[in-house]
Amino acid sequence: MKKHTLIQSGISLIALFSMAFSTASQAQSNYPTKPISLIVPFAAGGPTDAVARLLAVPMGKALGQTVVVENVVGAGGTIAATKVARSTPDGYTLFLHHMGMATAPALYDSLPYDPMKDFDYVGQVVDVPMLMLGRKDFPPKNFKELEAYIKANKEKVTMANAGPGAVSQLCGLIFMSREGVKLTTIPYKGTGPALTDLMGGQVDLLCDQTTQTIPYVKDGRVQVYGVTTPKRLAALPNVPTLDEQGLKGFDVKVWHGLYLAKGTPTPILEKINAALKKALNDPDVKARLNDSNIDIVAMNKVSPEALKSHLEAEINKWGPIIRKSKISD
Repeated sequence: MKKHTLIQSGISLIALFSMAFSTASQAQSNYPTKPISLIVPFAAGGPTDAVARLLAVPMGKALGQTVVVENVVGAGGTIAATKVARSTPDGYTLFLHHMGMATAPALYDSLPYDPMKDFDYVGQVVDVPMLMLGRKDFPPKNFKELEAYIKANKEKVTMANAGPGAVSQLCGLIFMSREGVKLTTIPYKGTGPALTDLMGGQVDLLCDQTTQTIPYVKDGRVQVYGVTTPKRLAALPNVPTLDEQGLKGFDVKVWHGLYLAKGTPTPILEKINAALKKALNDPDVKARLNDSNIDIVAMNKVSPEALKSHLEAEINKWGPIIRKSKISD
């Protein structure tokens, strides 16, 4: 009798496991059945937000559901990253982050997540150059004048950034380290509001991505002192790089990657990866990114393996630089 009961119990458990497996498989094959959140760790209007909103519509079309951009700001992206790491790994919470994902381990004494252990990787997305900008009425009119001015005035000069851990902070602090000066840094909740105050004359300098700054350079609302990458921009061919103006080897560009919570089923991850590739190949997306001097990465980099490998390499690259420069939050 007991043996019969055990057999029946075993059969029941097998049936339950089979049902659960069948339900999970069906959920994966039917994905997505509701709107998807695309978490951006910075304020609306900033460069990473602009990339996210540009990708959201074509990705939504490819997936057959609306992709809703959600801005979760604070602590240089760590609040948003923590939220995603702790989210249900079902493919309904995507995370677009820039190189701050790689710099956070060195910038913060402790993190509530591990970039290499708590996420699944969809793929690299775009690389974005940056510009060293000044308010339009700032006395220095070129880079040589800027160097002389900041060395003479030091902490009287204000430099905005998007908050602790943001790439604008990293770019600015490396710039100060290379110039051997300490300026007064003013953190904002995103480069959107920082750029607004720069145009309003409330701050002197800002290192910001090309995503939203090129139009303001062209119409004279801000000054530009140099490009942060070794190659000049097609949109601003007469603006020299910082490298060619004396800061040899200065190369700060903002790469972006798309992430999911760890444990997302492979079939779902593959669908999201396919949607990302389709969005990056969309003619309108290509044209608009090109207009902002944003470079779409090669398609072989739009893969989980490529993003994971790149993230690990960037953590190893920036960690020593940040610690040597004594950059902190």
